[in-house]
Amino acid sequence: MPDLRAPLDRVRAVLDEAGYTVDGVRGLLGPVAGGALARDEIVPALRATGGGSPLEALTRLFWLQVPLDAAEPSAHVLPVDALVKAGLAEVSGGEVRALLHVEPLEVPGVPRSPGVPASGGGDGHVGYVVSDLKVRPGSGGVVPSDHVVGAGGASGNLAQLVIHKAVDNILDLGTGCGVQAVHLAARNPAARITATDVNPRALELSAMSLALSGVDGVELLEGSLLEPVQRRRFDLIVSNPPFVVAPPGEDGRRFTYRESGLPGDDFCRRLVTEAPALLNDGGHLQMLANWLHVEGVPWDERVGAWAEESACETWVVQRDVQDPAEYAELWLRDSCEAGTPEYRARYEAWLDHFERWKVTGIGFGWITLRRSAADRPAVRVEEIRHAVEQPVGAYADHVLDGLAVAERFSTACGKSVLRTSPGIVQEQIGEPGAEDPERIVLRQSGRLRRAAGVGTVEAALAGVCDGTLPLAPLLDAIAQLTGMDPDQVRAHAFTVLPELIADGFFEMP
Repeated sequence: MPDLRAPLDRVRAVLDEAGYTVDGVRGLLGPVAGGALARDEIVPALRATGGGSPLEALTRLFWLQVPLDAAEPSAHVLPVDALVKAGLAEVSGGEVRALLHVEPLEVPGVPRSPGVPASGGGDGHVGYVVSDLKVRPGSGGVVPSDHVVGAGGASGNLAQLVIHKAVDNILDLGTGCGVQAVHLAARNPAARITATDVNPRALELSAMSLALSGVDGVELLEGSLLEPVQRRRFDLIVSNPPFVVAPPGEDGRRFTYRESGLPGDDFCRRLVTEAPALLNDGGHLQMLANWLHVEGVPWDERVGAWAEESACETWVVQRDVQDPAEYAELWLRDSCEAGTPEYRARYEAWLDHFERWKVTGIGFGWITLRRSAADRPAVRVEEIRHAVEQPVGAYADHVLDGLAVAERFSTACGKSVLRTSPGIVQEQIGEPGAEDPERIVLRQSGRLRRAAGVGTVEAALAGVCDGTLPLAPLLDAIAQLTGMDPDQVRAHAFTVLPELIADGFFEMP
């Protein structure tokens, strides 16, 4: 591979100077053109980028993927020779055409006030990622098996999940275009980062992404699963793995960016069960995953068995479920197979595949593991469909801490000190003017935004637990005020508190 550093450095300087950032492009397009572009309509965006500024030219070339007339002034504001030398564009037939997709990357899920910088740079900008065009030049309109996708919804979800604690040694497993490595380098500038992928083309494009983002020193290794890093140890492993459960294509062909070639959801299972051996004490594995809902076996038991085998503190969240037909349609569209003459046969192949496995649905979500020395690490497998506060990584460790505390909590914990978690509000529901409410609800205004129906004792505790007094005297005071039997109050509290702690309504100070 030729040394592209010099031309990529020159391109990066132009991208930075032009303000080719997410906010810069949004500001250029405006709400109308930006909204139309979200619907895959580019005409308003072309009208909004008709001037001759470098930002307009870059947006047309790399964001809208529209060729520039080499004779027009818009092409002359760009270093076309450097773009060509870097392999990002070509000049053909009097036009400058993009060969790859170059998109700016911003800090995900971090609210910003005007004029207040976010980590990584002025407006939350952290760098650029390079990926394949949806239709690669010379591919005949067919998505090649080594296709490399850019930043998308899944990669954004993973970036928002990753813990905010500074770490020293990081593995980005299945790096693809390098999007996670760029995010991780911005958040952990002093960390040692290793990025792996089974696809050599992905490693080539991720190297370009890192160079355009000004990131040095990332180790790039080729190989599947954990093979390239055996006998190594990491503080953090992140992965947006090839989790798609798909039937083999013709002649065994598969798309490496989404399919592992392993049966069913076995790639995700193996990552959950094998990666902990590569974690330092207290280290994390954070990943996205698909898992099968198999007839006669509850999904949470299947995935919970992975967690138990990992011997780590584990938090699994199912965010969505699709039936087999929905799932097949989604990924047939993703690989541009919808609308082709082979579409019906491929659709049938997907459905046959799921029928053989007795699949009733496919779940999607995230998995966070933390290596623990506990004899019985806490495990929680749950479904959360509603919107939660982002980024989850800002409080993921807090969730794991709550699960660990709840696991240890028992009737011997009368000496324990609890406090009501921040952001808890209480709602009372009942007839207007009634002396007592029919129902009391504790609700989290942030984080996971859970709600819990509670009784008088829990509601009273939420009002007085400030982290200064042990539970026992507080419960005795509640019993005296309510006229309830103290033993019954304690027994009730110690029954319900573990779940409320695990749910994040109470915490250890």
